[in-house]
Amino acid sequence: MINITLPDNSVRQYPVGITGLEIAKSISDGLARNVLSIAVNNEVWDATRPLTQDAKVKLLTWNDTEGKATMWHSSAHLMAEAIEFLYPGTKFGIGPNIENGFYYDVDFGNQIISSDDFPKIENKILELAREKQQFLRKEISKEEAIDFFSRKGDEYKIELLQDLQDGQITFYESGKFTDLCRGPHLPDTGFIKAVKLLSIAGAYWRGDEKRKQLTRIYGITFPKQKDLDDFLVFLEEAKKRDHRKLGKELELFAFSNKVGLGLPLWLPRGAQLRERLEMFLKKVQKKAGYLQVICPHIGNVELYKTSGHYQKYGESSFRPISTPIEGEEFFLKPMNCPHHCEIYKTKPRSYRDLPLRLAEFGTVYRYEQSGELHGLTRVRGFTQDDAHIFCTPEQVKDEFKGVMDIVMLIFKALNFKDFIVQISLRDPNNKEKYIGTDENWEKAENAIMEVASERGLNTIIELGEAAFYGPKMDFLVKDALGRKWQLGTIQVDYNLPERFELEYIGTDNQRHRPVMIHRAPFGSMERFVAVLLEHTAGNFPLWLAPDQVIILPISDKYQVYAKKVLNLLNNSEIRTLFDDRNEKAGKKIRDAELMKIPFMLIVGEREENEGSVSVRRHGKGDLGPYKIEDFIRLVTQEVKNELGELD
Repeated sequence: MINITLPDNSVRQYPVGITGLEIAKSISDGLARNVLSIAVNNEVWDATRPLTQDAKVKLLTWNDTEGKATMWHSSAHLMAEAIEFLYPGTKFGIGPNIENGFYYDVDFGNQIISSDDFPKIENKILELAREKQQFLRKEISKEEAIDFFSRKGDEYKIELLQDLQDGQITFYESGKFTDLCRGPHLPDTGFIKAVKLLSIAGAYWRGDEKRKQLTRIYGITFPKQKDLDDFLVFLEEAKKRDHRKLGKELELFAFSNKVGLGLPLWLPRGAQLRERLEMFLKKVQKKAGYLQVICPHIGNVELYKTSGHYQKYGESSFRPISTPIEGEEFFLKPMNCPHHCEIYKTKPRSYRDLPLRLAEFGTVYRYEQSGELHGLTRVRGFTQDDAHIFCTPEQVKDEFKGVMDIVMLIFKALNFKDFIVQISLRDPNNKEKYIGTDENWEKAENAIMEVASERGLNTIIELGEAAFYGPKMDFLVKDALGRKWQLGTIQVDYNLPERFELEYIGTDNQRHRPVMIHRAPFGSMERFVAVLLEHTAGNFPLWLAPDQVIILPISDKYQVYAKKVLNLLNNSEIRTLFDDRNEKAGKKIRDAELMKIPFMLIVGEREENEGSVSVRRHGKGDLGPYKIEDFIRLVTQEVKNELGELD
């Protein structure tokens, strides 16, 4: 017998070889019908895999993230089986689950496929699902696995096997399809009731632009048709909120192939928006004691060798810039932190100088693969709201809390209410990926964990997700559509001060190493604006809107009065446009609505006689007449309410 501990900490005894599915049946048949996989000591297994020793077990259903992942991973296999049936001779790369669904990279050879083929693939997937095919796990030797895929002629799987050894290789069989896979998978395909193939794209094998381009097919499945119907409604709303679409419509940013892929151009309205965000954060930082610095866009390659960025990120950087001096090379700046370390070293430091908080809106450059570029969320040149705090070990926790306070202020001002905190720690089984001593890593990780506990944050722990130089805390925000975005990061670093030999004179008159805290509340200006656009659907808070008010005279006769109103608003620091086009008022209102300008002021004979304006609010309609001074109070009060103590 073995002891199985369930999530409520109750312990049940079962015979050796019991499966998660059988445990579920011992609790209730209804539960067993919904179990997709199980977590055994926090590792996700097939629900049909035998348990041979004492373990903590959680039964995973569609309501669990891991349960959804199991469904979607299994669906990728089912799609591959359908494709293999419909398009004989196809070869397969990888087919993982992703945050919403799954994909599979497929080599169709000389066969041509498009989204027009999706319906027949979907029908075949559902046909196979109704057969309730079991997913059978089989441990296999490397020799047998290579022999199987050699006979099948699938060179992609053979290449994947080169990185594996005996004891690490498992096959999964479902119906007539066999795949190299670690699992886990559903008990059978019958759980899949609804399917939608979403898109098709090109993907270089193993992300290498020099390798063959495969066809990547994205899809999603659900246990109920209603779930799929709801998801399709969600997709339509997401399309309306796509920041690339809104950025073009609202004239915020653009891209040019002549400038270069992944290098955004900020248009006047977008530049205003970005400037407002920068000024907002600079005001917060000034109150918190930060000092603004500016660093060049390039640095000597030796700088990044010292920091370790060259060794870790050299392949994803732009090629070095050679100078006329033999052997001298520069990099486009991939990070700001090495430059800030050198600023710290410009003069001797004492414990009285610490904490030293250096802030910069610094533009950095990474050579992202062209297939991974996506609007503003994945670019090759972006500006970080970067800062580095140099402090004593005793100051780390208080400085960490201070950064968290800044993040909370930003979330309040931008109405991000739903978020969790992810603490990313070092992988204890793969320490060679990281720089620094075990002692420094333990100090840094303990500091983050203690602060999170003291603040009572809703946290999740992720092993192996730390930066190469230290652990970090990331803020994961849910937007209006329920999607999670990583916004804001704080990282504790005992290692770069070692590599740059940073020092301060302590109270004991001896030399000590400072601790370095990296922080970026926005993350990058580009990605933050993209998330904000999609969260708000372009309806920015009034304090942030590039244009807060537009004045619409109903005819040329009232332009003099309209200009008087314009001057009064501008003098009150209300950002105002004046639409003097020879168009009907109805068209002017429609155009202002499309530009999502918060307030529209219609002026005509009555308004001129009464010294008033007729006010419309974007998305809400007519608010009626206002005296000009009353309208100014309305706008300024709303801005104060949004910014709170910062105004």
